[in-house]
Amino acid sequence: MSTTPLTDTAADHARALYDLGHGTIFAARSDPRFSYCTYVPPHIAQARRPMELVVVVHGTGRAFVEYRDAFAEFARWNDCIILCPLFPVGVRGDGDRDAFKHLQEGDIRYDHVLLDMVAELEKKFGCDFSRFALFGYSGGGQFVNRFALLHPERLWGVSIGAPGSVTLLDADKDWWVGTRGMQERYGKALDLDALRKVAVHMVVGKADLETWEITHREGGKYYMPGCNDAGRTRPERLKTLQKSFEAAGVEVAFDLVDNVPHDGQKCVGVVQDWLARTLQARRGEA
Repeated sequence: MSTTPLTDTAADHARALYDLGHGTIFAARSDPRFSYCTYVPPHIAQARRPMELVVVVHGTGRAFVEYRDAFAEFARWNDCIILCPLFPVGVRGDGDRDAFKHLQEGDIRYDHVLLDMVAELEKKFGCDFSRFALFGYSGGGQFVNRFALLHPERLWGVSIGAPGSVTLLDADKDWWVGTRGMQERYGKALDLDALRKVAVHMVVGKADLETWEITHREGGKYYMPGCNDAGRTRPERLKTLQKSFEAAGVEVAFDLVDNVPHDGQKCVGVVQDWLARTLQARRGEA
């Protein structure tokens, strides 16, 4: 294996092939147990606007590359970088599929893993991602719901897609059903003023009515009192989340998509339309 440094031309070719456009899969520098892929517009050096970051979080099926590909054209035309993290099943050897949705697993803080990935991209591409947009669907919707409550100051937009379980803005209910105990658990209290400054979107299919995966039963790892009270189906639970946000003074754009079951790819277009409008407002564009 050659150890000869790449020439400038070879380095440019490698950057174009592996870093720009549909990039390869990278291990996170802060914790190589986790990986990510990106889409970076090839015209980044000539872009007329500063690049914005949109993070898309997979669900339980871990289709992170598929989500990256679905957002590629949006990123190209809207001068955005897409970051799709991979939080594998069973990082601690226990086969747990769901831990990332709750932000913490033992000594792993999934919210910190994501923030470290964001910092890595900031340095790599010379961008300011002090605030970014975050979208997740299904299990990813649970992650972004809770991330937004813990780190609203890092977000300019959040789209919560079809979560099976929701964390309400309810200080009378313990975490994860409500927000009581956030300070003790995470060392950080809910900042409602910061959350009210975030553009919030919620989306779910009108036909997303199966309950087998989202009904918590006694004895389950994440069972706790009140965990099924937000509703029976995903649309019902997301509507309850919307009401809790709005009761706290947080504006919500809500999309109930006709003829769509539990299928994140069929909601991507709706999310991108909302993101485009939010970006226009953020950039002050006509």
